[in-house]
Amino acid sequence: MEVLYPRCAGLDVHAGSVTACVRIAEGAQVTYEHRTVATTTRGLLDLNAWLTGHGCTHVAMEATGVYWKPVWHVLEAHVTLVLANAMHIRNVPGRKSDMNDATWIADLLAHGLIRSSFVPPAPIQALRDLTRTRKQLVGEIARHTLRIQKTLEDANLKLTQVMSDILGTSGRAILTALVAGETDPQRLADLTRGRLKASRTDLVDALHGRVTEHHRFMIQLHLTQIDALDAAVAAIEARIGDALGPVRAAVSLLTTMPGLSDTTARVLIAEIGTDMTRFPTVGHLISWGRLVPAPR
Repeated sequence: MEVLYPRCAGLDVHAGSVTACVRIAEGAQVTYEHRTVATTTRGLLDLNAWLTGHGCTHVAMEATGVYWKPVWHVLEAHVTLVLANAMHIRNVPGRKSDMNDATWIADLLAHGLIRSSFVPPAPIQALRDLTRTRKQLVGEIARHTLRIQKTLEDANLKLTQVMSDILGTSGRAILTALVAGETDPQRLADLTRGRLKASRTDLVDALHGRVTEHHRFMIQLHLTQIDALDAAVAAIEARIGDALGPVRAAVSLLTTMPGLSDTTARVLIAEIGTDMTRFPTVGHLISWGRLVPAPR
């Protein structure tokens, strides 16, 4: 089998250590050298010096959690890196060790048998971190909102049946008054603003419940958490706006598609970037996005 990369290396990456195997092919002779280093910055710099000292041009590693990222950041400016899907480079059955795994990865890489995973450039990675964190925080807000609804039901307040958004202007005013100790349904109903889907009579009936000090404490607790999360989302939104600088035109172009919001466009750019040459065909992009059935 043809050797594409005479001097290459395979890395077996763990949380605390990296085992490397340098594979050097000179004619028909192949030699291997192994080394294990810590994943500290000093250890990774030593690894980089060791690999470049052997003249390695290509280095491959498995995508193991987030542990591969520091290794990637240190090595990417010095060698061509290949990030492999662990499912695609399973070793043959037998005695397993870090050294054997690194050697196996080096052998596969030397013959061009590893399909590289998509790793976006650093600015896109930063944007991806922001959009994914925003999604998590918005999910947390939704969960705290559900907990408030659960507390209201426990107090026999049917606010969710007469309001579509209990954290809107009217809902928030009522919740704040409940926490302050107000229990009169008429006075609570007077706090609403704008049009509601329920009549005044239904609203007053829904606000007639049994609110205890425990309920007030729980509602206030979740409202405090929601306020903090809202502030965090606002900070991330501002940061995303700054990070969009180089790709703002691409985001604007995506939003011209019917049904594609600005938030969705940002997420698309954060997940796939703007360099479509990384995907040989449309089918590859669709497959990477897990939008096709997996083979069985």
